[in-house]
Amino acid sequence: MFENAARTELSTLGEFGLIDHLTKNFELKNNTIKGIGDDAAVIKSTENKVTLVSTDWLLEGVHFDLSYFPIKHLGYKAITVNLSDIYAMNAKPKQVTVSIGSSNRFSLEALEELYSGIQLACDRYGVDLVGGDTSSSKQGLVISVTVIGEADESKVVYRNGAKPLDLLVVSGDLGAAYCGFQLLEREKRVFLANPQAQPDLAGHDYIIERQLKPEARKDIIDLLEALEIKPTSMMDISDGLSSECFHLAKQSNVGITIYEEKVPIDPTTYNFARELELDPILTALSGGEDYELLMTISQSDYKKIENHPDFSIIGFVTPPEDGMNMISKGGQKHTLKAQGWTAF
Repeated sequence: MFENAARTELSTLGEFGLIDHLTKNFELKNNTIKGIGDDAAVIKSTENKVTLVSTDWLLEGVHFDLSYFPIKHLGYKAITVNLSDIYAMNAKPKQVTVSIGSSNRFSLEALEELYSGIQLACDRYGVDLVGGDTSSSKQGLVISVTVIGEADESKVVYRNGAKPLDLLVVSGDLGAAYCGFQLLEREKRVFLANPQAQPDLAGHDYIIERQLKPEARKDIIDLLEALEIKPTSMMDISDGLSSECFHLAKQSNVGITIYEEKVPIDPTTYNFARELELDPILTALSGGEDYELLMTISQSDYKKIENHPDFSIIGFVTPPEDGMNMISKGGQKHTLKAQGWTAF
């Protein structure tokens, strides 16, 4: 099956390259419409309905730091970030399973707090917790969530439908979660240097909440339906805008051009990025964990969202030979680079 004669470091492939490599020889044999390569798998269930399935890990020390991450918030986030994958397919999540691995460092009361956050998210989004597994762990706390969704087959949106001249659109604003992470990491370093110091979080509620308690954009799916818009392609922004643009472009075999001045950045995010001497646009392009929706829509739908506060038109789709580009505020064209979250 594999013919590697020498050792290959996983970092040379990256997360998606590794997945592509390990699964390239698998064929779909049953009622699977879409397998690996999108936000969720799509499986035929009835004549007109499909079931969607997505799964993900949250690993202590990799995806979260419990020195500043409240465990109840962690339970909530574990659910919402997985629901986001289903919404990114223009579908509705219905059930989740949650499996945890826990070291003896965690008490029953700690796990009750984790599950109180899980329940809060399930209640808020109307999904059922229907199963899972528990195990001991030598690596701290490990959480695996699988989410199951449902949609009319005709309404499902994939990553591979973007066409040249489509408009590139994002929901909400970008970069806030990354700035929240940087703020929490800064205050952790201050505390480790001086345990008597009090965290300086005043005025930063928005970016902290975007990191510790992100919301999945169910409202955007409802809004698209109300506006009678079916995106030509869509995915959620978990690894940073630039990386997601590359994923979408690869799946659709197109190029993408975005305009720096059109990328939505909240003033709180902008000001904190400047405080850290970061270019605010980089927090949006490379930060990740925003869980907003990135989509392409037909130009015929332009008037429906032209001045809508929940959407920003940030660019357009081009032929593949035009490549990946960003037009700066000064009008200069720069090659867009994928610099988001790196799993290895």
